[in-house]
This record gives sequence, structure tokens and C-alpha cells, in this order.
Amino acid sequence: MAIGIVSAAYIAAAVLFILSLGGLSGQESAKRAVWYGIVGMGLAVIATVFGPDVGHWFIIVLMIAGGSVLGYYVASRVQMTEMPQLVAALHSFVGLAAVFIGYNAHIEEAHVARLDETARASLTGFAAILAHKLPVELAIMKVEVFLGVFIGAVTFTGSVIAFGKLAGKVDGKAKKLPGGHMLNAGAAALSLILLIAYFYGAGVWTLILMTLLAFFIGYHLIMGIGGADMPVVVSMLNSYSGWAAAAIGFTLGNDLLIVTGALVGSSGAILSYIMCKAMNRSFISVILGGFGTTTGPAMEITGEQVAIDAEGVAAALNEADSVIIVPGYGMAVAQAQGAVSELTRKLRDAGKNVRFAIHPVAGRLPGHMNVLLAEAKVPYDIVMEMDEINDDFPDTDVVIVIGSNDIVNPAAEEDPNSPIAGMPVLQVWKAKQVFVSKRGQGTGYSGIENPLFYKENTRMFYGDAKKSINDLLPMIK
Repeated sequence: MAIGIVSAAYIAAAVLFILSLGGLSGQESAKRAVWYGIVGMGLAVIATVFGPDVGHWFIIVLMIAGGSVLGYYVASRVQMTEMPQLVAALHSFVGLAAVFIGYNAHIEEAHVARLDETARASLTGFAAILAHKLPVELAIMKVEVFLGVFIGAVTFTGSVIAFGKLAGKVDGKAKKLPGGHMLNAGAAALSLILLIAYFYGAGVWTLILMTLLAFFIGYHLIMGIGGADMPVVVSMLNSYSGWAAAAIGFTLGNDLLIVTGALVGSSGAILSYIMCKAMNRSFISVILGGFGTTTGPAMEITGEQVAIDAEGVAAALNEADSVIIVPGYGMAVAQAQGAVSELTRKLRDAGKNVRFAIHPVAGRLPGHMNVLLAEAKVPYDIVMEMDEINDDFPDTDVVIVIGSNDIVNPAAEEDPNSPIAGMPVLQVWKAKQVFVSKRGQGTGYSGIENPLFYKENTRMFYGDAKKSINDLLPMIK
């Protein structure tokens, strides 16, 4: 395939990626946007594989086929509740790929440097690119390799720990080794010294030692972040994986990889910033792994949790004129979105004003609840963001909270020592009646106690969310 055709294919793929990102901003255009991304990636792979100076097609096609089959098998078996940890796992693959490519670039550069001019003239592929680089370009490439490996290594171990926390295989509480942030800062400073040494030809040992330090930084950063903040972590790791890909794109001289990595890195960073703003967190503190810590003893909670049965909830819903439903991860676990959609339909048919309140970090993945509700065919015009609906709670008759904890926790406003102090939350307690659908009296994934469950206007609707909502359906008039 001629270089001109490859360049045209790369431009077309980049445009499709941009259209894909833009289309994901709306429910109506999201499905089309996904296809833009699929076509763009297919075009990019074909143009790269069949581009000039690329050989070993049998091995490449074999690896692509194996990866495609494995990816299809894994994705088809993953439930919607497991999607956050799948995304984290995929981020780890991107990081590890960046590490491998960086090491391969170092090995190739060392190999080309030992060849004479005649041998260099017969080189193909990446080795041929290296053979024609000027000394200044090779020096710059060393920095690119080092940064690509560093970011990739941080992304890899950070994503593995995020996967473990999301899957419940690693404790969701924030944990740091003695020394805390100073360990991360020391490892980063030593990595910078190793970069200087590597730049001046110190050898591969500097790259290996830096990789080990970066592995530690990724591990320690994410271990130091509490479970309540995992949606931001997933978004942040998405950004890291993009920058790792962009750095490797510079190393390989692949313009599309640079553009794609920059798109992923910048969009992930912007999304992380938006989510941090919604949680009243500092973006810098997220990068440094500063979430999930407390500043003192938590506020004492008085009262008791009062339970209610399906008949009581149904009676309140039948008498209500306005209802707001707040979904959370518990709805995803119970796969209750279909039952919630049917309840919404029946209430609206009865002439009631029903809306959904979505917090920016509801669930364990950015947009998690929006995807679930769209899957259940809930009308998108009644799905409201926090800023759009928070002022309406005082005028609402009934609020139904399904599997949410931190995003409806009044401790964020009332307890300065709470791990989520200062985080904007959905002020559901201001409604006339609040019903919380919850499996039991536990504190949930983040381990933070919720005073909402003890308030006088709150009743606990215990049980599996799907069964609980289905029990309500026959009673709605």
C-alpha cells in the first residue's frame, strides 16, 4: 500500500475517531458514534498492517485473529455490572503494550547502531526509520521511549489495582505505605535522574530500574484512592493510557497513533476534571492519589433505620404527584433497570411527574447509570443531571433511591471530617418522603456511613432491588 494511501486512511480514521467522541455526548447519536469508532479502528489497522515496509503478515493476522476471538469471548460474557472492571483491565493492556514497544524500540536502536552503511540500506520497517534518523532525532527518541515506558508502566499497575478494587478482589479502602506521597515523589524524582542517565547513554539498566519504579508508582497511587472515587480513577487511567499511546506514536513515527493517543488522553483528562469538579475535588489531588482520606472522627449518627414494605411504598407512590428516582450501583448489581423502566411507565401513565436524578459519579464508571437507563428504554428527556434537578427536591413528594450511598449522603454537607466532605450530592433528604431500596444495613462499597438512612422522612425498603420494584408494579393504580 502506497504511503499516500496510508496517509489518507490515517486522516479518515482520525476524523472518524473525532466524530465518534462527539457523537457519544448524546443518547440518540451514541450508537452511530460507536460505529464510527469501529470503522475508524478497522481502517487504521488495515492501513498499518498493509502499509509500506511491513512484513510478517501471517503472524500479524494470526495475532489479530486471536485477540479478536478472545476479546469477543470476554466481552460477550461480561455483565453490565462488570463493565467498570473490564474497562480498567483494557487500560492495563494499553499500558503494558506501551512498555513492550518502548523496550523493543530500545533494542532495535541498539541493533541498528551496530550496523554499517551497507547493512542499514537493506533494513525495512521500524529499523529502516531508525537508520535514517539524525543524531538529534535519536536523542529525542530516547526521551520518547523513556516517557512512553514510564506512563505505560504506571497505567499498567494502576489499572490492575483498579480492576482488583472494582471486582472486590482488593480492599476498596484507601491504603498507603508509611511515607505516603513522599514515596511516590521520591520514585518520580529518581525516575527523572534515570531519564538523564539514559539520555546520556547509561544503558538499558536505567530503563529497567525506571520501569520498576513506575510499576510501584502506579500501584501505590491507586491503592491510596478510596472506593468512593473509583469512577474518577477509571477516567484518569483512561487518560494515562492515551498519553502512553501518544508517546509511543512519536517513537514509532506513527501519526495516527499520536492523534488517537492525544484524543484519548485529552478527553480522559477533561472528563476527569469535570468529575472532580462535580465532587469538589482538586484535579491535582486525584493525580497524586489523594482521595479517600479522613481528617478526624466522623460525626455521630443518631436514630434508627426504619423499614417499610412494598404496600407502604406503593401507597405513597399512588398518592404522590411528583416522583424522583435516584439510581446507583445497586440497581446495576440487581439488574433492576428493566423493572425500574416499567415502574416509570406505570407512574407516568397514572399522570405523575416522574424524573431521574443522575449524579456525575453514580455507579463505578462515568455515565454508568445513563447507559443502564438507555438500555432499559427510559425516555432520555426525563433523565436529569444533578445541577438540573437538585433544587427540585423540596417540592417533590417521593424520592426512590435505588442502591446509592455516597451521592445521596448528607454527611458531605454536614460532616467536615467525612471522606466525602464538600462533595456536591443529590439533596434527596429535602423531599417529603424518601424510600431507599437496599439489600441490608451495610455501608456499601465505599464503607462510609450514611445519615440519610436514619432521618425521620426516610424509610428503608430492604431486599433485592429488582424483586422489590417488581413487587410494587401490581400495586400501582
